[in-house]
Amino acid sequence: MTGTQAVEAPRDAVEAVLNYAVDTGEKPVTHTAVLNTTPALRTGKREARRAMIHNGRPMADEFTMDREGFVFVRHETRVSDFYDEDELRAVYYPEIDALVKQETGASRVVIFDHTLRAQDEGIRSQRQVREPNRSVHNDYTEWSAPKRVRDLLPADEAEALLQGRFAIIQVWRPTRNPVRTNPLAIADARSLRAEELIPSQRSYPGRIGETYQIKYSPEHRWFYFPAMARNEAIVFKVFDSEKDGRARFTAHSSFDDPTCPPDAPARESIEVRTLAFFDAPAS
Repeated sequence: MTGTQAVEAPRDAVEAVLNYAVDTGEKPVTHTAVLNTTPALRTGKREARRAMIHNGRPMADEFTMDREGFVFVRHETRVSDFYDEDELRAVYYPEIDALVKQETGASRVVIFDHTLRAQDEGIRSQRQVREPNRSVHNDYTEWSAPKRVRDLLPADEAEALLQGRFAIIQVWRPTRNPVRTNPLAIADARSLRAEELIPSQRSYPGRIGETYQIKYSPEHRWFYFPAMARNEAIVFKVFDSEKDGRARFTAHSSFDDPTCPPDAPARESIEVRTLAFFDAPAS
């Protein structure tokens, strides 16, 4: 089986465990792992909850960025080796720039980082990449999203751009085999409530960030796209400065698919993070 051959999944939904945060009244803190040096250290309480995760493939054409907060697209890439940093920046970054503009209508896109992940510990050690994230979260908050713009761009330019609408858009895809183990679950943004967002400090080498951990609600409506192939991607919004009722945050997490074959290849994936500006001169 090649990385571009998707496998049909007959089930409409699977029941699986998702790891949620418990709101204790204290702000959780995560000290991010330094590859091959120190493990991640986390405070805060979590709970495992069972949830129905719906197969999004039959309705893939219905999802929109501003309603559900994500879209599922077929997206060919010319990248031959996702572990080649130079190729990623020369080939994949321009592809993602074009994709985000196409799917959001942004006039300017700034790609600021990417994360490669692998389920297999041997691959992680060899390639120096991270493991799948198994907690329900959203990557940016009301505080950390504009801070990221200020961190990345010159002060005057950042302040000018922050006067208009901007969003943080991420693109997730498999990098090798179709993903059967630890697929990505993503929640309909309309099912997420503000009171379920728990600000969580993230300490990185050299900077402090903040994410939202997510409190459990039975109203969350979850989707995944079984056996995602290398030429498929999820484009999703983790922040939008516009407060007019459109999707602003999109909870997501990897999970153990109970229908996964025991001999399925271990997941390998990449997510790219971008700033999308809507009132800026085109780049």
